Amino acid sequence: MTNDPLLQPYQLKHLTLKNRLMITSHEPAYPEDGMPKDRYRAYHVERARAGVALTMTAGSASVSRDSPPVFNNILAWKDEVIGWMKQLTDECHDHGCAVMIQLTHLGRRTRWDKADWLPVVSASHRREPSHKAFPKQAEDWDIARIISDYADAAERMQAAGLDGIELQAYGHLMDQFWSPLTNTLEGPYGGDLDNRLRFTFDILSEIRKRCGADFIVGLRYTADEDLPGGLTRADGLEISRKLKASGMVDFLNVIRGHIDTDAGLTDVIPVQGMRSAPHLDFAGDVRAETQIPTFHAAKIQDVATARHAIASGKLDMVGMTRAHMADPHIVAKIARGQEDRIRPCVGANYCLDRIYQGGMALCLHNPSTGRELEQPHDIAPADVRKTVMVIGAGPAGLEAARVCALRGHHVTVHEAANDPGGQVRLTAQTPRRAEMMQLVQWRFAECERLGVRFHFNSYAEPETVTTSDAEVVIVATGGLPHTETIGEGAALAVSAWDILSGDAAAGSDVLIFDDAGDYAALQAAEKLAATGARVEIVTRDREISSEVMAMSLTPAMRALQAQDVTFTVTWKLDALRRDGNGLVATLGSDYGGVQRERRVDQVVINAGTRPLDDLYFDLRDGSVNGGAVDYDALIAGAPQAVRENPDGRYTLYRIGDAVAARNTHAAIYDALRLCRTL
Repeated sequence: MTNDPLLQPYQLKHLTLKNRLMITSHEPAYPEDGMPKDRYRAYHVERARAGVALTMTAGSASVSRDSPPVFNNILAWKDEVIGWMKQLTDECHDHGCAVMIQLTHLGRRTRWDKADWLPVVSASHRREPSHKAFPKQAEDWDIARIISDYADAAERMQAAGLDGIELQAYGHLMDQFWSPLTNTLEGPYGGDLDNRLRFTFDILSEIRKRCGADFIVGLRYTADEDLPGGLTRADGLEISRKLKASGMVDFLNVIRGHIDTDAGLTDVIPVQGMRSAPHLDFAGDVRAETQIPTFHAAKIQDVATARHAIASGKLDMVGMTRAHMADPHIVAKIARGQEDRIRPCVGANYCLDRIYQGGMALCLHNPSTGRELEQPHDIAPADVRKTVMVIGAGPAGLEAARVCALRGHHVTVHEAANDPGGQVRLTAQTPRRAEMMQLVQWRFAECERLGVRFHFNSYAEPETVTTSDAEVVIVATGGLPHTETIGEGAALAVSAWDILSGDAAAGSDVLIFDDAGDYAALQAAEKLAATGARVEIVTRDREISSEVMAMSLTPAMRALQAQDVTFTVTWKLDALRRDGNGLVATLGSDYGGVQRERRVDQVVINAGTRPLDDLYFDLRDGSVNGGAVDYDALIAGAPQAVRENPDGRYTLYRIGDAVAARNTHAAIYDALRLCRTL
């Protein structure tokens, strides 16, 4: 029997949860046709198998047709959902994991031009800034049918065998009724707090009438909107007391903040460089005030913080949702005494940023997440052990080395620099992005544990390979900045990398031409502005930083706006010339017919990288496969079998930015899916 607070059971009504770790409700956007099919089920079952006590499925599962999902949520208003949810629930139950689902009506947090083109409905006509739809103010018949829709959805989940449900009341219809900012109704559902809460209590009453007193029902709700004119902390505590006093609510899952803007959402769900567990103490205050079972999650990404949350009595169940995306086996590793081997969440927020851009959630650090069916988290040993040489110790090279070592191969890595990390080391020089180094540190530690041999300050030449006994060679040499993007004067510019590394001193009046739209331009601007420089970022795109998604952009924008950095969209750098001690930048437009000039003393170009691939091409002729990759086999998870040169001594591959400039997830995914079958 362990004394670890995280591994103690918890009794929630009649349900015994085997430990204190849960995955809070979230929508990874894996449904197919609005249903949680095989990919969705595999994602949750993997975490159940590893020991998590409770998995909350389906962030924002829709209860009504006029609540159309904006990023592929489960359609809980369809009877078809019962069978799919039953399969998921039964498999999780087989591993001793409880299952619940979050049900909601989005209210104004959607658009009228989705799905059936029904009008958006809310408790006022006030538009949400994020989704920009002007809602219809709810009529009595809207309220009646939506109350019934909630109860219908709850009955479906009870029929599917779920252990309970969670209703969402932060940024959605339920708390749009609560907040004086979004409720202008008159009569029984508007006015004072009791009236504004009536909609919620009517829903709870109908659910209890249909599902009975034993079915577990909780709320995930904002107990402080942290917004002028909105619900205050005092309001939130009063709402919490009323929810408990109703006798219809079995647990509270506490949120602090508002999600109607990108910045507000990011404060609720903090990202890289923001404070860890910023709302934990507040959730603890709610628990102390109400003495009701209390759940919470908000950047609780490490076991020590989670353990403190339980041991200190702040929470009854602690959510480590993004952490379980990075490593689904957290509970198993805690139980085995292997906390040091947990793959850490680095807060990059690739998961959430992708779903808000219409993609499915993927983890920057762990490309098996969301791909459990085609890229399982466990690596099978190879039938034949080989000698593998990896050239480059950035994220792609380290992942290649790790996976090959797990397969049982003998792995050697050559790295030209003093330390592993590649481009990540440069990225992590911005204090706000320092967590990125954990991508490197975790892989390097795993490689050392597996016996991978590293040679640093080792610039690999063709002879490094040809004089070795390597049977497989993987080139992961990355890329170098590309600045030759303008017709004249490119040599007068410096790269964003030059600024970040300190190879170029900061100017005082700087134009950054961002033709890549990634983090490097933002980081360079922040470093330059910190010296007192005037900085303008110019992009030919219609929006800034097109590859940095909304939530991750928030902390950067706060820093840059505070330093008075300006952004100019739809203009591009055409030419650059020297003029005395300064530079003249000629700007043009893809729309044509116009030019402008900027007089500055420094121009920075951010245009991605070009592959550092000389070694790869030098090695092609001596390889068995000529560097070729069978894409069909790669995608199918089958071994590579290209044999073009019977006299070749080794098979040759390249991965990551040594192929083309992409992102860290792509580099790691390249390595994983190639090497797991070598």
